[in-house]
Amino acid sequence: MKSIFEQSSGTYIKQGDYCLPNLYLLPEEERPIGIYGQRRLRYLKQYHKVLYYNLLTSGKLHFHLADVEEEAQSLFSRLVKEYAEKEGVTEQLKAGDQMAWVRKMNNIRERVTETVNAEVVFV
Repeated sequence: MKSIFEQSSGTYIKQGDYCLPNLYLLPEEERPIGIYGQRRLRYLKQYHKVLYYNLLTSGKLHFHLADVEEEAQSLFSRLVKEYAEKEGVTEQLKAGDQMAWVRKMNNIRERVTETVNAEVVFV
């Protein structure tokens, strides 16, 4: 027989001889977690288990991962633009020699991904 009752420290459900706390998760706002958030999650699970479990049990893990995702995407976009300008990767190059433009942009994206991982995701 289940009965719900309230004490000074919260509500409880009585099941048999035991009083179990009535726990629930707070609703979270929907914020996307992309590739950088997923990488951060995997990194925390493997190398920082205490931080991972602290964030998980406090209900802040999703917010943390979404913040990392936003910061990483912002840094990625900014650095790709900066590197492309420095290295002269322009729309004229794209129109004139598409394969050279693709090679240079792929190279820039790979370098920027490594930088973002090192500075935002794996810290």
